Amino acid sequence: MKRLFLISMLSLYFNMSVLAQEVEPTWESIKQRGYPQWFSDAKLGIFIHWGVYSVPSYSSPEGYGEWYYRGLMTGDTARVNFQKRVYGEDFTYRDFDGMFKAELFSAEQWADLFEKSGARYVLLVTKHHDGYCLWDSKYAHDWNSVVGGPKRNIVKELTDAVRAKDMKMGFYYSLPEWTNPLHIWMQDDDDSISDYVDNHMIPQFKELVSTYKPSIVFADGEWNNSADQWHAAELISWYYNIVGDEAIVNDRWGAGSDYGFRTPEYSSGIQKTDRPWAECRGLGRSFGLNRNEPLHNYLNSDELIRHFVKLVSAGGGMTLNVGPAADGMIPLIQQERLLALGKWLEINGEAVYGTKPYTKFYEMKPVEVRRHDSVIDFDWVRNSPDPRISYDNFTATWTTTFTPEYTANYVFEVEVDDNATVFIDDKAIIDYNPAKGEESQSNAEEAANWRSAKGSVKLKKNHDYTVKVCYEEKDINAMMRLFVSCNDNPKSIFATETGFDAVYECMQPYVCYTTKDDVLYAIAIEYPQDSLVLELPRPDDDTVITMLGCSKVLPWSYEDGKLVIDTTPLKYNDLQSTAAWVFKICQGK
Repeated sequence: MKRLFLISMLSLYFNMSVLAQEVEPTWESIKQRGYPQWFSDAKLGIFIHWGVYSVPSYSSPEGYGEWYYRGLMTGDTARVNFQKRVYGEDFTYRDFDGMFKAELFSAEQWADLFEKSGARYVLLVTKHHDGYCLWDSKYAHDWNSVVGGPKRNIVKELTDAVRAKDMKMGFYYSLPEWTNPLHIWMQDDDDSISDYVDNHMIPQFKELVSTYKPSIVFADGEWNNSADQWHAAELISWYYNIVGDEAIVNDRWGAGSDYGFRTPEYSSGIQKTDRPWAECRGLGRSFGLNRNEPLHNYLNSDELIRHFVKLVSAGGGMTLNVGPAADGMIPLIQQERLLALGKWLEINGEAVYGTKPYTKFYEMKPVEVRRHDSVIDFDWVRNSPDPRISYDNFTATWTTTFTPEYTANYVFEVEVDDNATVFIDDKAIIDYNPAKGEESQSNAEEAANWRSAKGSVKLKKNHDYTVKVCYEEKDINAMMRLFVSCNDNPKSIFATETGFDAVYECMQPYVCYTTKDDVLYAIAIEYPQDSLVLELPRPDDDTVITMLGCSKVLPWSYEDGKLVIDTTPLKYNDLQSTAAWVFKICQGK
């Protein structure tokens, strides 16, 4: 034990020494510095998307509300018509500044809510892609919250309130802007960005960071340019040297950077432990408030807790977003979800904070969902087809009978983002299996990853054919559509009289593991009625097993390579948690 303690202290000393060194503006120096341990231990942070886009707070049901202005730029019919109908023909995006009053905003109330959620850090969007700043930036002198509608320095107020609660404060900062005349992002040539970077972005970034010294910098909007064009190494090293050991940055700094804590967005999590990571996502499908979003898009409290547990077990964490209304109130449904997560963490936090992944992350089981789909016409974006199915790594199989109205050559076509195969009577007429590189996690709103593939077959009138369609979703967006055309008829969504028998399948964890200080935590996300069976090495005979929130010691046995925990002594009143139950396995000393 003394030897382990000595090794731990030497490792801690080494990490602190590396962090304390002056960081040079080179990737070698930056990577040598590593990452502060506090972020890996924190597990949970709160993201906040709030700005003038919170006035219209409108997008497609699956879209991002904070991308409202981009819809106006591209002539998106839904957003353009919405703006004209609600705000008038001559109303412009800049006019929303006067309507962004923040009259009910209380930094102290926000910080209190975030503390109760169990969060250890807060990440505020200080400037999104529209260029609007939540502090009095001299580089956006007429487009910020101090001179604009709120007449308040949101960054300062919230930073002070969060730090008063002993949470870390971090800033999201969009590198490009849609509204800056020096370079209009997604409109001007990508390589014409140097004037904007040198004379606006860099000085504004340094103004923000040097004034408030955030513990986290979350860059975004980087994907059309290289790290060299963003001067990423220069900015990161400068930030590290001015803020010190606790500073950390994310992984969105342009092509060629390959550094920073990973930020998977709306996913099933990742299983990479080479560096820290935290999934960023909203409670619904939008970061900024989207009033057009249906209720079923929102995770309920149990789903949120279980998803969080899966992320932590794989060595990551979650930066969970709230999207306040323009008046500064966080919607009640979002508050309720945060408080439910916080209540769970009050009981089970020792299995979360400061933990590390076990030698295996999960115990897995197959999940199957059967249902009837009238047609194959789905754009799930980063959703799954059913709450029981994972966001990524699932399959779908649709089967139907098709009886053609006439003899002809039929052209079937899929629009799909991953793999798809179409069979007619067991003969594959489409077998689409593209080789995909690693997709960006940071441009989800405009990701156009789908492709089309076609296949033709001659079919006879009034003959019954079995049509079978197989789809394999890998990661990020999920989309699948099936079309048909024949003779002079234009392509249309393929439909039959009976629709499709659909089978969705995936593997899902039912137990998640974490470990800390020689203690193993088995987190059951399905309550074990009589026993919890775990495929683990045999523990010592004097191992003690309890459930967090309950003092009862549970009997256990070891049979055929499995640890069997007897849960029958647990009664209803012993269950202090919902959604997930933590079993603490302590080896004897």
